[in-house]
Amino acid sequence: MKWRNLIIVLSCVVLANVLAYAWIVRWDLTDDKHYSLSQATKELLLNTDEPIEVTLFLHGDLNAGFRRLQKATEETIEEMDVYARFKVTKPEDAKLAESLGLHPIVIHERQQDGKTAQTTVYPYALLQYKGKRAPIALLKNTRGLSGEENLNASIENMEFAFAEALHLLQQTETPRVAILEGHGEPDEAHTYDLMTALSRYYQVDRGQINNDAHVLDGYKAVLILDPQTAFSDQERFIIDQYIMRGGAALWALNGVRFSEKVLQKEGFTPIIALDLGLTDMMFRYGIRINPALVQDVQCLPIPVNVSDDPQQPNLQPMPWTYAPLLLTSQGSPITRNLGQVSSTFVSPIDAVGGEDGIEKRVLLATSTATRLTGTPGEVDLSDINPDMSKFQYQYVPVAVSLEGEFPSAFAHRMVPDGITNSGSIIKQSAKTRQVVIACGSIADNEVQQGQPLPMGYDRYSGMQFSNRDMIVNAILWLTDADGLISLREKSVALRLLNDKRAHDERMKVQWISTVSPIAILALIGGLVIIIRRKKYQYV
Repeated sequence: MKWRNLIIVLSCVVLANVLAYAWIVRWDLTDDKHYSLSQATKELLLNTDEPIEVTLFLHGDLNAGFRRLQKATEETIEEMDVYARFKVTKPEDAKLAESLGLHPIVIHERQQDGKTAQTTVYPYALLQYKGKRAPIALLKNTRGLSGEENLNASIENMEFAFAEALHLLQQTETPRVAILEGHGEPDEAHTYDLMTALSRYYQVDRGQINNDAHVLDGYKAVLILDPQTAFSDQERFIIDQYIMRGGAALWALNGVRFSEKVLQKEGFTPIIALDLGLTDMMFRYGIRINPALVQDVQCLPIPVNVSDDPQQPNLQPMPWTYAPLLLTSQGSPITRNLGQVSSTFVSPIDAVGGEDGIEKRVLLATSTATRLTGTPGEVDLSDINPDMSKFQYQYVPVAVSLEGEFPSAFAHRMVPDGITNSGSIIKQSAKTRQVVIACGSIADNEVQQGQPLPMGYDRYSGMQFSNRDMIVNAILWLTDADGLISLREKSVALRLLNDKRAHDERMKVQWISTVSPIAILALIGGLVIIIRRKKYQYV
């Protein structure tokens, strides 16, 4: 009988191990689902048929913050290893990172003895799959956020960073996006940084629309950036029907017409409503760009000559309220964990249409002290000290994302003359996405001495803003059929220690941590002895 019971127990143990090996079950008991992968990531990993090699440069003698980032990276790889095979190496030599253009970060820290220690950190990983390589920046360094907040944002972005890199490595063909031309849009020099950023993910084409109704069908998204002249009926029809067939669009449009050349030369410029012929289309899609400008006390500076002597100019930075620094929404994967976005001559946006079934999310907004300037009007460079009592608006939306089924602007109209290959008019779109930004120059880069500057870089203050990340994220969101961009919405609670309390109560915590386990063991041992004596004292 004993042998039979033993065999049954051993058989159950063996069977349990076999089942555990065949069916892996994992429970994530954290409140923020810190250790859970999204379904999109799981499917991406299950589609791999070869090992994924990871070269992790973030290791060695790290401070507490970067050790936390390293641990989060290793935990992410460990979770992904359940669904695909990973091989991790940690090279001691940083030559490989340098050869890939991955520059280190130098950390200066003050030690307890008052001395300053300097540490060089490479917060990068390199993903290799089927002979192709994709570097991953593990650390997000957003201006305006503290070190702990940047580390937390980096951990929140970890799954997306790895999934995005693997997605790029798995692609067999490069998707295409189009930048439309023919209406006075910025040239290639002033969109160089945008095209460079997008070239990592897409083939970027530029050109004008011809009369073929299906000329845009091969593109995942079209970008309409800062047009200055009106679109024809034929062009509007082609764009509208492209969207009706499920195409995605990013619109960066000005609500007013102005002249920066006149402003620089004369010191002022008149502003009037800018008619691009798109008002009806935007209204049908659920958006209205108002013919006005926002002024914001949270803005970029411009150099102003404050000297009375024209022979000895004295340029001093003064706030330019027509160049607001826009706040980013934390409720969208496009702008989550991004810093401020720089802009000039921005118009307010209204959502229209009511219960139209289209999901609208505000992406960018002004600060808590905003003023609206209507048209017709005038912008004057001498207006550098405006009356603050007139800045009574707050959080004015200037960029919105749209998702849903859009009605056609040509639903009850004839096909414009000259259109070829049109077919019947599609009156309701498939589910698709659009992004509308009421600032034409938001995706432009300046050119200095023939060299393009980074998008969102202000050469007067030397500050870099989040324009590039915002625009790239917007295009990724527009073309995201697999739902990977939604991983940027993952939230990890930031639980920080009270540094002062931790320092002041360090000895007390150490004593409690050392003595309490010994005291508990002694108590349990004493209770066991007392119970045993009472139990066997009459035996």
